[in-house]
Amino acid sequence: MNILITGANRGLGLVLVKQGLELGNQIFAGVRNLYDPSVGHLHQLQKQYESKLDIIHLDVTDEKTVIEATKKLKNKNQHLDVIINNAGVLIERDKTIEELDVEACLRSLDINTLGPVRIIKYFMPLLEQGDKQSIINISSEAASFTNAYSGDYPYGLSKAALNMLSEKLHVYLNAKDIKVFSINPGWMKTDMGGDKAPTDPLDSAIGIYDIIFGKVKPDSRFVFINYNGEAMSI
Repeated sequence: MNILITGANRGLGLVLVKQGLELGNQIFAGVRNLYDPSVGHLHQLQKQYESKLDIIHLDVTDEKTVIEATKKLKNKNQHLDVIINNAGVLIERDKTIEELDVEACLRSLDINTLGPVRIIKYFMPLLEQGDKQSIINISSEAASFTNAYSGDYPYGLSKAALNMLSEKLHVYLNAKDIKVFSINPGWMKTDMGGDKAPTDPLDSAIGIYDIIFGKVKPDSRFVFINYNGEAMSI
């Protein structure tokens, strides 16, 4: 399969790249800054997997880079089978509503919600050329209304909106047999999740690929699920 992964140079994104390559897929690894030291991890993988890994400049907040990335794939006569919208930001963690920086909320929405909108908008023609297609939006338990908690306002708001985007896409793309899932990867041991997190990102990545490849078939009324394919509380 041809798989596009955003935010591919660190955290879950990097693990998804590694796992996807191990499974024999063609990976397009989108990174916001090609000169970030963390991109070195992708270059190491490129030495091992060569042409199976294509590192592309892709800032989900910058429409021009998204358009240029689509042109790059088109010029190579490439298509997509899977889009994984992984790029995200977690800021203003411990702020109360009185302390909250509204600009930080706007930035979170721009990256976590509108970022996937931009990616899907421009890459959809390439996805429609694929086979057994799916869109995977990386969500969070913080998006759950049922389990809402105080704090993480920008993150929770942006991920709840991402879940609505996923539901709307599910309805829109159902006739084209393009699957859409909004997946909670769990609280993971990454730069974002910290060392106290209980989940290995490799476990999340394996679960996500099992869903993509149809090894696990979620049985849920809504597309908000965890990485094991189980329904999440809306």
